[in-house]
Amino acid sequence: MKQNTHAGGVRSGLGAVFRRAATAEWGALFGAVKEQVVRRKFAAVPLATAATALVLLFSVVQHLPGGARFVSDIGVVKAALPLDVSLLRTPLSLYVPALDLPVWGALAQVFLVFGVAEIVLGRRLTLVVAYVCTLAGTLFARIAVALGPHHLLGFPHWVAHVRDTGPSAAVVALAVVVAFRCRAWWTGGAVVLAMTVEAVLLPNLAGMEHLVAISTAVLIAVWVEVFGDYWPRVLSGVGAAASVAQGGARAVTP
Repeated sequence: MKQNTHAGGVRSGLGAVFRRAATAEWGALFGAVKEQVVRRKFAAVPLATAATALVLLFSVVQHLPGGARFVSDIGVVKAALPLDVSLLRTPLSLYVPALDLPVWGALAQVFLVFGVAEIVLGRRLTLVVAYVCTLAGTLFARIAVALGPHHLLGFPHWVAHVRDTGPSAAVVALAVVVAFRCRAWWTGGAVVLAMTVEAVLLPNLAGMEHLVAISTAVLIAVWVEVFGDYWPRVLSGVGAAASVAQGGARAVTP
């Protein structure tokens, strides 16, 4: 009986430690997300809903007769394409899922991560992180192919013709920025570690682009942390100075 009591006490103690650790890691994040979702339902995450719908739409269209050509013309990026064409297609390429992967996984990832990011970071910063980190991966692909297979970060020239689409880079980047904002260091570290292991064990373009997206996301997170309210304060000061100047001008006008 004593042994059972002792074992139960150990399990209870471990459970309490786990609960405290989980609260410290995800408490603030869970509270903010739950409040918005309970109060506003889907209205709290219109960006995530639209992004998920786009991924589903492109997935359906590209499997229809003639749909693959249409999707390719508007949203498929390859390093072999001219740079201006790649830049024009990059915004939509984020929502074009890979042909050889189950789309339901992509839908779940986009809705969950975009939704959490939209609530925690706001729509504007969520879009900035998603598109800038996706663009960073797209540009890296061109640089890696130019470096060639003999360089540490290079790839063979045939990689230039590999389809480079999907939301995974944006999802990884947003997860890192949200973790940084909420100080969920273990979660952010787990994402970085998982992507690093993937790139080492499966050395391909997608894995390297994930690391590029993470690096870009960390830079954005640090920039926002340090200078996030700098320009709003500057603009506010300029507006206040302009108001004072206008008031002074009216006062001296006869």
